[in-house]
Amino acid sequence: MAQNNIFGTELESCSLSPITGFFRNGCCETDETDFGKHTICVVMTDDFLKFSMQVGNDLSTPRPEFAFPGLKEGDRWCVCLGRWIEALRAGRAPKIVPEACHEDVLEHVPMQILIDYAWNKTE
Repeated sequence: MAQNNIFGTELESCSLSPITGFFRNGCCETDETDFGKHTICVVMTDDFLKFSMQVGNDLSTPRPEFAFPGLKEGDRWCVCLGRWIEALRAGRAPKIVPEACHEDVLEHVPMQILIDYAWNKTE
């Protein structure tokens, strides 16, 4: 069954290169087994990667044993909603791709904040 984005339309792909998502299908889909709620599609920044490492989640180091290439600035990735909110509160949240963010994000983040953090392809 198709899952929806924050606009109530079909959830778009976040990234196939590198392949992202809790289910590694390119989308920020979720279900009851996704305890981290990997539901928000972000466009990585060096600042967010440093922040994430500082709070205990190294996203930049490759982990071949998990087929994880390591992320760099500009990569799109489904991150844990709680980590993004933590970065938002710290003033270090990266831009998001709204069409690729799962509708469940709206249970924790107001729509206006998501719109304010929407990534513009010309950036």
